[in-house]
Amino acid sequence: MLSCFEARRGTRVLLKSLDMGPCMDFLNWLDPDMSLQVLTCLDDPTDLVRISSVSRSWRHFVIENGLCKKLCLRMFPQLSRVAQVIEINNPDTKAEVGSSNSKELETLEREHRVYAFLACGFTSFNVGDSIKRALSASSTDNFPEESIHNTLEPRDVVGRRASYWSSKGQSDPAVPEMLIYKLVSDFVVINEINIQPFKAYFQLGEPIYSAKAVRFRIGHAKSPMDVESDPMGESFPEDKFIWTYSSQVFPMTQENILQTFKLPEPVLCIGGFLQIELLGRVQRQEMDGLFYICVSHVQVKGKSLSPAFGVEIHEPSGQFVLKNNMQAKGNIQPSLPENDSNVNADLDMERDIRDMLPFVNMLQGNVADFDEFEWNDVEEGMDEVHGRGNG
Repeated sequence: MLSCFEARRGTRVLLKSLDMGPCMDFLNWLDPDMSLQVLTCLDDPTDLVRISSVSRSWRHFVIENGLCKKLCLRMFPQLSRVAQVIEINNPDTKAEVGSSNSKELETLEREHRVYAFLACGFTSFNVGDSIKRALSASSTDNFPEESIHNTLEPRDVVGRRASYWSSKGQSDPAVPEMLIYKLVSDFVVINEINIQPFKAYFQLGEPIYSAKAVRFRIGHAKSPMDVESDPMGESFPEDKFIWTYSSQVFPMTQENILQTFKLPEPVLCIGGFLQIELLGRVQRQEMDGLFYICVSHVQVKGKSLSPAFGVEIHEPSGQFVLKNNMQAKGNIQPSLPENDSNVNADLDMERDIRDMLPFVNMLQGNVADFDEFEWNDVEEGMDEVHGRGNG
């Protein structure tokens, strides 16, 4: 069986060969399973877009096998809960009429377009601060002076007053605290969360009220209307949310600095809510002998895919409708061929297969020497193929 590394190199050789004159179509030459194995190993969405622009048969193979959808699922398994894909404001959308086969093809083509746009959006949308507003804390010592809303302010002092959130005091240092935030959209890729513990400069010894560790949960509201209309403030509506992702536990240091907690892999937040779970207390307040956790600032780094993409979550199944607004500002539209007239008609079957021999040997389990290929030229060839495929 081919490794993905070998398959990717082999596929790029094929892309390079397309600009060397007449060639043969390897999708017709190989059995479908082997072709699928090769193309499934592509992990760059632009490669799949270019592959689908080569010919009618290649485009049909990519669409029929849902390769763009499979790529998105590999990048973000959370998309396995997609029940339906919808295009909004697409002037080329046609009413689904005709036979069941034609309807199925239209569905596959729509999914191909949406998932191709989505995959490119994952890699091209800008990373930025992704918190829209602070919602609620599990406890607050002095509300509203020490509320969770202060954690959105990057400054330690505002209007000559210290800016921070403080929990209520506890005699048991193991009691956790939770903070909940609404993100900038219902469809956000989160890369990292940054938290700055508060340093009480006005207390003797300037103690730092950090937690021992932190964990993150991501999910959606059971009823978005209830959450939006309820200011919540000091309350902690745990039963109003469904958390679909839980991170590992990250240790936190007792330092008054913005500490970065980078997720092992970017996580797709479907529903737009983040819970920060602060685990363990390290600082006792001298005044009352109780343990507190205090936070100065919280920051979430991620990519909002709105307004190009949105979701409609169905409960109690947890499945959702993925919506692509084709005319939304900021929608990243890769150069997908709009119809077969924009795709190369056929590949010339008279090409000398000499340049494909190394890849053929690899498929047959023989040792292939790829050193003869200039891989920079391959990348240039891919760009040229892309231009030819959309011309």
